[in-house]
Amino acid sequence: MTAMVLRALRFGSVAEAYERFRPGYPAELAELVLAYAGRPVRTVLEIGAGTGKATRRFARPGVAVTATDPDAAMLAELRKHVPADVRTVQAAFEDLPLGARHDLVLAAAALHWTAPERRWSRMADLVEPGGVFANCGAPIQLADPAVEAAVRAARAPFLDSDEIPSPDGTPPDHAMQWPGTELQRSEWFHDVRQSVLPHRFTMTAGDYVGYLSTVSAYLELPEQPRQQVYEQILRALPESVDITADLTVHLARRR
Repeated sequence: MTAMVLRALRFGSVAEAYERFRPGYPAELAELVLAYAGRPVRTVLEIGAGTGKATRRFARPGVAVTATDPDAAMLAELRKHVPADVRTVQAAFEDLPLGARHDLVLAAAALHWTAPERRWSRMADLVEPGGVFANCGAPIQLADPAVEAAVRAARAPFLDSDEIPSPDGTPPDHAMQWPGTELQRSEWFHDVRQSVLPHRFTMTAGDYVGYLSTVSAYLELPEQPRQQVYEQILRALPESVDITADLTVHLARRR
């Protein structure tokens, strides 16, 4: 089991908080992906489905959805929120059986947990020729720079950063973000597109700290400093905070 998979398995300890505090995905996500497909999508495989926040956008009549995740606790929470006919498989991406190919393979805030070695050749083995790979992610950011600075100062004694850097080193201001950069270099995929779906909302201070309790950087901390940093951040926050969570979507077609 890779170090990244082991780190991803920490989410199961906070599965209920993950479902409660992490924002869902807009309906426009499925509309964008299905329009890009340009043909009926009857089978969907989701990688790292978590508690099913993206799964439920694609689970609809006539579509066979398989949701996979390495963590049994996350899948148990997922089953509470998706239709009964969604199939679940407990496995990391690297351990998924090959053979069956799908019209759509989806990763929502999960692809960075996969091993880079053979990532795209394995992905290609899971997608039908002409089928679609879709990836989406939405960094949760405090909209007010002053509030962000206060949180950063409160966090500093415990964590330098709570962000996950781009897996291939692509800078945040680059026109094409990861994994689009890797997809553009891949021999198995083409017609790579990047879209951004705006998403803004407000959270209470308590709910924002609840969200932080599902972030891997905090879950890596020992119990005592983890609770201390939550308390420090809560004291630094106003009663409610404005959030920017614009969803970046990457689409590519299997050659």
